[in-house]
Amino acid sequence: MTVNDDGLSQYIAHVLGERVEPGSRADALDRLAEALRERLAQCGHADVVFVCTHNSRRSHLGQVWMAVAAKHFGCAGVTTFSAGTEVTAFAPNAVDALRRAGLEVLAPREVPLRSISNPLYDVFAHGERVARCHSKKLGDSSLPRDGFIAVMMCADAAEACPLVHGASLRIALPYEDPKGADGTDRETRAYDEACETIAREMLRVVSDVVDCGNSRAAFPGSRPSS
Repeated sequence: MTVNDDGLSQYIAHVLGERVEPGSRADALDRLAEALRERLAQCGHADVVFVCTHNSRRSHLGQVWMAVAAKHFGCAGVTTFSAGTEVTAFAPNAVDALRRAGLEVLAPREVPLRSISNPLYDVFAHGERVARCHSKKLGDSSLPRDGFIAVMMCADAAEACPLVHGASLRIALPYEDPKGADGTDRETRAYDEACETIAREMLRVVSDVVDCGNSRAAFPGSRPSS
């Protein structure tokens, strides 16, 4: 879809209009929503760490879109992170896909680039910062130490980390890696499809969480699912 000046609101409306088909994937999303509800009810907050091998594409998309979904639906207390089993960088193609979706992705002014090979980015939705992203390994000091929900975004990470230390729950939710389309004429489409799929599913999860509560929309034009 084409993103205009009100691109993010239109993008969210677009992905919310597409349903997630029943099956094992929907079951995993339901499990994630239930885990969020339980953590919020018990602790008043829920930390979610999205894990993929290189922490470069899918895990960052998960981190960003759950943060956007929490703001969109006014679901206070949800904090998102991402990590990998290796350190690489937030892939420029994934950054560009978020920008095409209507998000603003910038290097923060007050923090110099960590390095040319692994820069730090701030992600904004409707002018509000929702995420800070750079590639890091599980166990990094910026991540929660315990009591978090670990979402495994790729099969390799799920296999390499059958146990995520400190996690209260580990959920396997693998997505196709758009990296396979790098350098081809499908590159932009592959990243947009990955971005849209992850956005749709993270919005669905948080929508299910707030269906049981009284959260209110936090972004202009947003409204809780009825």
